[in-house]
Amino acid sequence: MGLARMLAIAGGLVLLAMVAMIVISIIGRALLFIGLKPITGDYELVSIGMGFAVFAFMPWAHLTRSHALVALVTDSFGMRANSWILVITDVMMVVASWFIAWRLYFGMMDKFAYRETTLLLRFPLSWAYAMAFVGAVALAVVAVYVLGRSLTCALRGEAEPKRAGGEL
Repeated sequence: MGLARMLAIAGGLVLLAMVAMIVISIIGRALLFIGLKPITGDYELVSIGMGFAVFAFMPWAHLTRSHALVALVTDSFGMRANSWILVITDVMMVVASWFIAWRLYFGMMDKFAYRETTLLLRFPLSWAYAMAFVGAVALAVVAVYVLGRSLTCALRGEAEPKRAGGEL
């Protein structure tokens, strides 16, 4: 699942770029008296960048099971029961991820049709949706893969590896 890793790296690079842009923009605001100014549309760029970063991180987080896991009660159930609980939650993740990708697709198509843009930069919102859609589709594909992995482990009566998927 090299795509998931590449998307996570791209999301990290976008976050770093946003941090640099915010720092520069804040310095520009602080030094207005000497003629500097903030970056125009910094809020728009941050919202677009964060949308991409969130969707870029989701496939890798699901593949490596790095997302939040609440096991307050289930730790006492045993390995076999927990394997099947993972299968059930992975089925729910497949449904949710495909639903999100499906709805993002139609949102993206609407933005392309109406040519909606941001206020200051006139950045086409359709491209922001398209960037998020790439991550959503990657998450949907990864969710199917993870479901297969967890189902295989549950049927064999094995525990899933601790860093499942991270070695890919």
